[in-house]
Amino acid sequence: MDRARAVGITLIVVSACGFGSGPLFAKPIYAAGLDWMTLTTWRFIFAALLSWGWLLSWPAHRAALRSLSRRRVLTLVALGIFYMGNTGTYFAGLETVPASLSALIVYVYPSLVAVLSIRFAHRLHGRRPWFALALATAGVALAVGGIDASHPVPLQGLLLMISSPIIYSVWIILAARFSGERRRSGDEAATAPPYDAEATGSQMADPAPTAAVMLTATAIGWVVAAVATNRPWLPAQIPTGIWWALFGVGLVCTALAMQTFYAGVRRIGAAQASLVSTVEPVYTIAMAALLFGQFLNPIQLIGGVMVIAGVLIAQTGQFKATA
Repeated sequence: MDRARAVGITLIVVSACGFGSGPLFAKPIYAAGLDWMTLTTWRFIFAALLSWGWLLSWPAHRAALRSLSRRRVLTLVALGIFYMGNTGTYFAGLETVPASLSALIVYVYPSLVAVLSIRFAHRLHGRRPWFALALATAGVALAVGGIDASHPVPLQGLLLMISSPIIYSVWIILAARFSGERRRSGDEAATAPPYDAEATGSQMADPAPTAAVMLTATAIGWVVAAVATNRPWLPAQIPTGIWWALFGVGLVCTALAMQTFYAGVRRIGAAQASLVSTVEPVYTIAMAALLFGQFLNPIQLIGGVMVIAGVLIAQTGQFKATA
């Protein structure tokens, strides 16, 4: 294995573990008496500040920022606002849904993206996407159906958690479309690159401005939402002992996770990065068991295997279609 590939795989593993650490930081925050909106507000405030710090530290990033067109900036702002739907439903659901179960439910999104791509993006061929989605959905059904009756999970929490990957899947398709990806069919889909180089230009080359602008829009959106709903978000309203967790969810689960993912994709490609990212639910489930004593029962474990298998089937299909 060459060095660039090894570095790329390592970066994607770091990213997957970063994204998968969300529940691990969220549970102490909730235990301190803060709610999901306070968490998401400070998550994106810290993530935006860190992203701007990273961007402004490098001349190449600053040059890429100056090259962004007004239309591109408006698109990123719109994507940042839409992203609130995914993060809000996820962390709101996480207040009542165990971290291990949430990892399985949310990770159905790659299979959803594979199916949505048939109509709206760089499509996969044959019945593979539908089979992958059916397998992953059945796995989620098993995982939810295997909940211990003595420790029930509120229906509202489950519905919120199920909504999160659906919204996220739509966000991914929109982000791809706005970045220049277009739907292809027939031989063109099998041979052409996944992005329209003329549409994307140099803006696809450096993701630092993209992350900074989008995360800033998301952060402002959550601040406005917190103020409008009179949620405690001002620094004086935050318990001193919980700042580490709020900073951690912004740094580890957002800024670091996004930047390492982009850096990894540039080295090994999106299809292979998606395969490596299947470590995410495994990591979250293992850490939830270690830190919180949240274990999946045998039925839920079978469901988890089905979810990951569905993701692998969908993403190996994507790799073959774009290779």
